[in-house]
Amino acid sequence: MKQIITSLALIIITSAATAQHDKYVKAMGARLAAMDTTHSPAGLRSLSDAFLRIAEAEKTEWLPYYYSALCLTTMGWIDPKTDMDANAGKIKELCDKAAAIEDNAEIYAIRNMAATQQMLVDPQNRWGTYGAEATEAMKKGLALEPNNPRLIYLQGAALFNTPEQFGGGKDKAKPLLEKAVAAFNAEKPKQFYPSWGKQVAEQMLQQAK
Repeated sequence: MKQIITSLALIIITSAATAQHDKYVKAMGARLAAMDTTHSPAGLRSLSDAFLRIAEAEKTEWLPYYYSALCLTTMGWIDPKTDMDANAGKIKELCDKAAAIEDNAEIYAIRNMAATQQMLVDPQNRWGTYGAEATEAMKKGLALEPNNPRLIYLQGAALFNTPEQFGGGKDKAKPLLEKAVAAFNAEKPKQFYPSWGKQVAEQMLQQAK
């Protein structure tokens, strides 16, 4: 009898875990599909909140925190009215929560972009602080994963958008963009893992040729 009860308990626990996982997969799939068609600041804020709710329900998953942060980062790029410091503060908090579960190169890509957005508010006066923070995030990310395509793309994009007189330009960016595209092509997708950046990297590479 004891063996039967134990077996039934295991079945119930396994069934509950499977149902919870299926719920997570469904929720993540729906929100990630919405990211492809959401281009407004309000929509991105709403999606960020939706990913955060998933993260708070799934205590062992870093990806919902990551995508919550990515939505806010995207908002920072498209909306010039964004308070970059306040927005970056939220992004970094989400990155900290994701990293507490699994510290990885993808999270450092988000940290790099958040600090870059803060630096671009006033490059001349903020380079020493937020520029250095962005550089440090890039360094740590590449130490974890040297061939991460998003980090390499961000390196290339930074040079692409930096004037030649300050050490940037298309010629300087081209080798990194080529490396990024090659890394994107070699990437083996995992469920829900980041895959953004390839299309823009390819476009920049074409402009650099």
